[in-house]
Amino acid sequence: MRFSAVLLAALSAATFGYAQSMSGGDATFYSAGLGSCGFFNTDADFIVAVDVATITSFPGAGANPNANPMCGRQMVVTGPDGKSVTVTVADTCPGCAPGSVDLTPTAFQQLASLDVGRLHGISWTLV
Repeated sequence: MRFSAVLLAALSAATFGYAQSMSGGDATFYSAGLGSCGFFNTDADFIVAVDVATITSFPGAGANPNANPMCGRQMVVTGPDGKSVTVTVADTCPGCAPGSVDLTPTAFQQLASLDVGRLHGISWTLV
């Protein structure tokens, strides 16, 4: 079973070029709507907006943001206390620093109360 999981991970990395992860960024939350990936989402969806530098430099990214290969991919975001949430890439965060993300309120609440506003020292990994 372990061999097949390792093989699957290797094939996934080969298919997408590499596995991407970041650490040391911040997580904030925003009101969802029509995202840069062309999907319409609500605040109740588990959605993430990725910083501009990361999403536009992702292998295969071109001029059409709707066709960005990060769009629709799953991402696990982990807070500084180890809590994590799985979200779908559906938007771009123009105000986010590299490595930082913007989550829908429902997704952010899996990591912390909305009263916190901003979480420092998060990490994320594309799956």
